[in-house]
Amino acid sequence: MGFLYDMAVNFMTEQRGIFVTVFLMPVSVVWDIMFALRSWLIMALYSAPELHKQRVQEASAQVRDATTNAPPGTKLCTARGGWLSISLSLRPYKKVATNISINMYDILELNETESYVHVEPMVNMGQLSHYLIPRGYTIPVLPEMDDLTVGGLFMGTGIEASSHKFGLFDEFVIEAEVILASGEVVTCSKTQNRDLFDALPWSYGTLGFLVSCKIKVIPCKPYIRIEYRGCHNKKQGLELFTKASCMDIPPDFVECIAYSSETMVVMTSDMVDEDAVEKDKINKIGRWYKPWYFKHVEKMLEISSPEKPHVEYIPVRQFFHRWTSAIFWELEQIIPFGNHPLYRALLGWFTPSVALLKLTQTEAIRKTYEEQHIVQDMLVPISKTSEALDVFDTHYQIYPLWICPYRQYDYSDATTEHRHFLRKPNKPNKEGYEMYVDLGAYGVPRPCLEKKPFDVIKSSRAVEKYVTEANGSQMLYATSYLSRDEFREMFNHAHYDKMKQKVDPNDFFPQVYEKVCKGAMNFWQAKAGDKKLD
Repeated sequence: MGFLYDMAVNFMTEQRGIFVTVFLMPVSVVWDIMFALRSWLIMALYSAPELHKQRVQEASAQVRDATTNAPPGTKLCTARGGWLSISLSLRPYKKVATNISINMYDILELNETESYVHVEPMVNMGQLSHYLIPRGYTIPVLPEMDDLTVGGLFMGTGIEASSHKFGLFDEFVIEAEVILASGEVVTCSKTQNRDLFDALPWSYGTLGFLVSCKIKVIPCKPYIRIEYRGCHNKKQGLELFTKASCMDIPPDFVECIAYSSETMVVMTSDMVDEDAVEKDKINKIGRWYKPWYFKHVEKMLEISSPEKPHVEYIPVRQFFHRWTSAIFWELEQIIPFGNHPLYRALLGWFTPSVALLKLTQTEAIRKTYEEQHIVQDMLVPISKTSEALDVFDTHYQIYPLWICPYRQYDYSDATTEHRHFLRKPNKPNKEGYEMYVDLGAYGVPRPCLEKKPFDVIKSSRAVEKYVTEANGSQMLYATSYLSRDEFREMFNHAHYDKMKQKVDPNDFFPQVYEKVCKGAMNFWQAKAGDKKLD
């Protein structure tokens, strides 16, 4: 048996592309079908609201049992497997903390009168868009990847190409239901338990367990009209991008893909009604045989320019999930032949689940990802975009890069301190925000591709240092090498600390730093004793 196991592990490691194609993709399809059937049955029977009440009571009872007369040092976390998280980094706390089952995957209600959708925390973006779009709605910020969950996006963060108009995902959560360490179930909003509500974004589940939330919905139209502008000069490309992001009446969506230090494609898009669509320019990018979207965009460097954009129309749901099929461009590293026309025609309808990709990582693959692979989203003021791109090019040398603008708000006024976990923007405008940009680096650094030395810790710490100095932030799902003091410098803990003391005085939940940063490994190792964490 040991010999067969070693053979299987070697095959999964050395022939990753074949393994994913032959085994993981069919399993992913079955997984998706089973989950879709479950969701359909729940909605058809309209049993979700009643089931939700029962689930909350059960979770609350688990928390009370875990914390009543608990020994000092007891920590709580959800029982959701780490492999189900979108984060690729090792998070050891689940093997040490007391796991609480929060099995809540359902959409509870669409309230068209008050313009919100009420959902449980494990509802993902694929599920939500399938439900809302046929009813004529979407949420203002619907992040692109199907597997991203409401809980992760609210308690962590979420961004989309509409964030230059609306801000980050948490801006449009209007109410949250949370179980505190005492087991008490609390509802909070801007008018009820406001202090707790303001502290939840970026808290990463360290103030309580989210069990539902209400998210604002807005009307949507059936198509997206998109203009691609290929740029072969960095300065020109960023000027176009910044102008589109900061217009008084901006496009509905703005994003940019950099393919090298000088070449990029700037994309601006608007929702349109069907009668405004030029039928000969419809591109159904979600069809199984279509090339990966980033490859399609790259062709715009040849067929478009700042003066002559290429125009096409994409069905709205296919646009929202345009980066899912290739996991932005990560799948190219796993299946190098995945964009070949024959592969697209025969197997393009398979998309491997991110969760299953993580679950089947061997130790060798995990080590490679830790040492020779980058998954980072860094947030900096849009005025720093050119400078930040130079820093990324110096230390990561990864292309493509995703560039997405968003509003970072100032949550202070004459009587109230800035209450957000993100630091106060340096130059808020009269509407109370400064335009920032997210730089997304996903892939293998060029030195690793060229078999040259690469120090992931040194490079990442250099980027983190720059981002802190630029008054920027790092998304918490990514691997962070910050020390505890550096983390507190990058993020504003003032309001968070007050609420942590108020709602969790016995520290049953870890600090944010302890859940997300590499520097917390010693903390968890001390709690684990002789137990191996990885």
